[in-house]
Amino acid sequence: MKMKSLFLAMAALLPVEAFACTSLIAGKKATADGSVLVTYAADSHTLYGELYNRPGGKHSAGEVRKIVEWDTGKYLGDIPQVAETYTTIGNMNEHGLTISESTWGGREELADTTGIMDYGSLIYVTLERARTAREAIKVMTDLVKDYGYHSSGESFSIADSEEAWVMELIGKGGKEKGAVWVARRIPDDCISGHANHPRIHKFPLNDKENTIYSPDVIDFARKMGYYKGRDEDFSFSLAYGELDATATRGCDGRVWSYFNRFSDGMDAYLPYVMHGEGEAFPLWVKPNRKVSVNDMKWMMRDHFEGTPMDMTQDIGAGPYAVPYRWRPMTFKVDDKEYLNERAIATQQTGFSFVSQMNSAHPELMRGILWFGVDDANTCVYVPMYNGITSIPHEFAVGNGDLLTLSWDAAFWVTSYVANQAYHQYSKMIDDIRKVQKAEEATLEGEVDKFIAELPSMDAATARQRLNAHSADASKRYVKRYKDLGDYLLVKYMDGNIKREKDGKFERTPEGMPVSPIYGGYDERYYRSIADQTGDHLRIK
Repeated sequence: MKMKSLFLAMAALLPVEAFACTSLIAGKKATADGSVLVTYAADSHTLYGELYNRPGGKHSAGEVRKIVEWDTGKYLGDIPQVAETYTTIGNMNEHGLTISESTWGGREELADTTGIMDYGSLIYVTLERARTAREAIKVMTDLVKDYGYHSSGESFSIADSEEAWVMELIGKGGKEKGAVWVARRIPDDCISGHANHPRIHKFPLNDKENTIYSPDVIDFARKMGYYKGRDEDFSFSLAYGELDATATRGCDGRVWSYFNRFSDGMDAYLPYVMHGEGEAFPLWVKPNRKVSVNDMKWMMRDHFEGTPMDMTQDIGAGPYAVPYRWRPMTFKVDDKEYLNERAIATQQTGFSFVSQMNSAHPELMRGILWFGVDDANTCVYVPMYNGITSIPHEFAVGNGDLLTLSWDAAFWVTSYVANQAYHQYSKMIDDIRKVQKAEEATLEGEVDKFIAELPSMDAATARQRLNAHSADASKRYVKRYKDLGDYLLVKYMDGNIKREKDGKFERTPEGMPVSPIYGGYDERYYRSIADQTGDHLRIK
């Protein structure tokens, strides 16, 4: 399918409210410190960035768990509560279990509006009930079997400190209760990912240790007329994704960019990524070097730099090499349709994270959720630990929303910085990077110190210290970014660049501002003006 058809299909198949997200994975033997790493960007034009939290506890017989659809806030029903639940911190729980997702829609006739469990509730209820990745797979699949699946096709990253899995799941359209699904364990020495297109093609049918699937995943496809071949040739992606090998440039391209950064030979898959032609790249690859937490943070800031899809290189980047494109994703000129690239880093991110799970860490730090809000490219990832019991005010639910500005909310100060950069990116980004990198380096050093010191503390003291650190780090970040936003506004006002000396804006001996630098445009942009206007603006 050509790219025009791809984006039309995506628009038709994905629900209006569904989030277009990205999740990347690295196994424990693929990382620099033996951590299992999972990332997530929750991208939506209506999602506010805040850190969800639900305390765990004991529950009495007869209690129910209310299910509210994550995308819309719509009440879907109640399910029986279990005897004990675990505390959740965003998409991680107190045991360090992490679950993230990306929506791919799939065959629209398989949507089931009668189900109770939407994909968001499936994540958060499971985090309340499971300790490990394998437990989570069972909880999730039991929930949709018992109460029905309300959403469209989803890919899930499910990981603990020992292993990571990708599970892909889609409902049965109300024709039968439940869902069909496949879960595959990512080899410890490999990296993987998904981004709004099903990534599981053929899978082994007799490897219960590393591949789990619903008993009817192939039979149901046959019954619906999606597949007629041999069991061993069955592709989940082709049967249920319906888009064949298409959702590439706008979806799989993001995963390809991750693989391309850390693995050799990915150019061979460019025909697939660019045009939906040729062989699909694999579910996982072995990296050519160990991947660090910091690597994953920067991968979430990717705009295809250095690839044929580099968003800074075409005229759409404007005079300031802006790696962003306002929506919609496609546009027409003279009845010809064109697309905008869709990178991992995007302006409409609500929140993102890098989850670091390591069994060698102190128990209360076994999971570290490096959490950011708004655009991942300009945010600071702040550590939230599996052992914390309170959420910092700056990230707390209810501190502002998309229609209510709050100057002590991390989302709003990050947006304050990011939205200035969108207009003069090449000029501002170095100033942003100085603050961002310094803050993250400080946080990484503080976390390393806690890893060394926590084993000598009693549990109560350790928990108090971790709560305090997440709170102090959040407050410091918000202050520094508010100051950064103010600085950018003053320095780059009206297209000028204020001169600086000894860390201050420069003044004349009389106290007046010195003459600024005139920012102008880059040569490429000037050439495009000359080419377009001919002699109209030429000085003769």
